[in-house]
Amino acid sequence: MNKRQVVRLAIEGRRVPYVPWHCNFTIEAAGKLRKHFGQDDLEQVMGNHFVKLGRDIGFFADLGNDRFRDVFGVVWDRSVDKDIGVVEGCLLPEPTLRGYDFPDPLNSRFFADIPEKLSRYADCFRVFKIGFSLYERAWTLRGMENLMMDFMDHPDFVRHLLRSIADYNIAQFTEALKYDIDAVYFGDDWGQQTGLQMGPQLWREFIFPELKRMYSPVRNAGKCVFIHSCGKVDELFDDLIDIGLNCFNPFQPEVMDVFDILKRYRGRLAFHGGLSTQRTLPYGSVEDVRNATKSLLDAGAHGGYVFAPAHAVEGDVPLENMLAFIEILHTQPGYKER
Repeated sequence: MNKRQVVRLAIEGRRVPYVPWHCNFTIEAAGKLRKHFGQDDLEQVMGNHFVKLGRDIGFFADLGNDRFRDVFGVVWDRSVDKDIGVVEGCLLPEPTLRGYDFPDPLNSRFFADIPEKLSRYADCFRVFKIGFSLYERAWTLRGMENLMMDFMDHPDFVRHLLRSIADYNIAQFTEALKYDIDAVYFGDDWGQQTGLQMGPQLWREFIFPELKRMYSPVRNAGKCVFIHSCGKVDELFDDLIDIGLNCFNPFQPEVMDVFDILKRYRGRLAFHGGLSTQRTLPYGSVEDVRNATKSLLDAGAHGGYVFAPAHAVEGDVPLENMLAFIEILHTQPGYKER
């Protein structure tokens, strides 16, 4: 049984020969691992079970001085956060799309390397990723405070903006569905540590309809829907299942009872994540990391779970802690490194 087949079993909530995994690392953390292993291709080193296709939040032009412009025209300051950055300025200072042109969702750069990646990682579960896929893209264009006020003051503009973003995404993943992929993975942070940023009423009024519109063609094509949303958003799980969600990430243990949720939703919703990147990985001992990893693998043995840290591993995580969970993954009974 190859990696792709094991992930499928996990997503379906069925018993797996071992718990599959897919782990991401920030630039700084990845640098530590590359130096330790003496290899550049961490996907191979890790034995990750997904092959990531597309380009998440698009392509960036280097403007110098740690500033980068994405395909939507948003400028990011990466002087502190080297991986994504902080939005600089506001592309939509007024609640209108007049004068703004969306980028081309079918730009060949999004798809150019798909055939090569499918060949190189042929045994992996194929995931086409769209980051900042709705609400996050809206606030990067309009500004967070502006968008929050727009929900109340300019609801028609918000609906138009979200629908335009969803149209962009649908056009892009429709092209991706022409390839032999398994899932479309949307990124869109709705939560904070204590609940939804915009509250459940506004989420259901504005965001839910566009999610339903995006998820439907993916499921109609026989593919899986994944969503990444940081924070405490478990109150949305039943709504998301109803419109076709298959797998949720990052599954943060600080904000939800991951073991109870795994048990309650097995067979209805799978989870990807779960190892604490706020506490255990940066501040725990090697033994803490090993114990937490083993507990998650034990809970995921019956299916419904793909192991990962709860977010991309940050640079403040000691190398020894990273190596601890990697070793546990690779020595699972039933897993044979290919």
